[in-house]
Amino acid sequence: MKRLVIFDLDGTLLNTIDDLAVAVNYALGECGYQLHDVSEYPMFVGNGIGKLLERALPIEARNEAVLQRMRQLFLHYYDEHNAVHTRPYEGIVALLEELQRRGVMLAVASNKYQSATLQLIAHYFPTIRFVAVLGQREGIPVKPHPAIVYDILSIAHVAADEVLYVGDSGVDMQSAAAAGVASVGVTWGFRSEQELMSAGAMHIISSADRLLSLLD
Repeated sequence: MKRLVIFDLDGTLLNTIDDLAVAVNYALGECGYQLHDVSEYPMFVGNGIGKLLERALPIEARNEAVLQRMRQLFLHYYDEHNAVHTRPYEGIVALLEELQRRGVMLAVASNKYQSATLQLIAHYFPTIRFVAVLGQREGIPVKPHPAIVYDILSIAHVAADEVLYVGDSGVDMQSAAAAGVASVGVTWGFRSEQELMSAGAMHIISSADRLLSLLD
């Protein structure tokens, strides 16, 4: 029986892509660079803000000074506009409520910076009690390094074999494997089923309610 389910945030619990795209495009425009169509952004996200901004910039502009300026602009805009278009995926709220009703512990492990992770979880899931909500924190390596998963296991006081890790990308599947926990890839997010399978997903689900059958 699984006692803890760890969820990725972007592309798993919330469809954040439009708000992320608008914020990065704002920063690009302020710096005089070409904007991207929203459809390009699913392949930019997944490894934290630094990589998101780097991937959005032209190769010749990927230097520390530009990245720092882009980061400042992005954070200024995104902190104020991160809940304009963002929405929970279909069935997610009902799934979280059912898991909570069953007494399963819930946690979030995201590569989104910590303050925004906390803000979005509080805004969209105010009635859900998470044992831990962890994003990208200074001094802690980002996923696929397993540090964030280890931190959650320690907070929840559970063993690795009592955990399901749910995410939408190869990075998530690699994080789960590195931490020794069972991985569940979701097909409604930002990346393809092929990527999930190539990264070693132990389970693949196409709707939120399918997760319940994996708890035993």
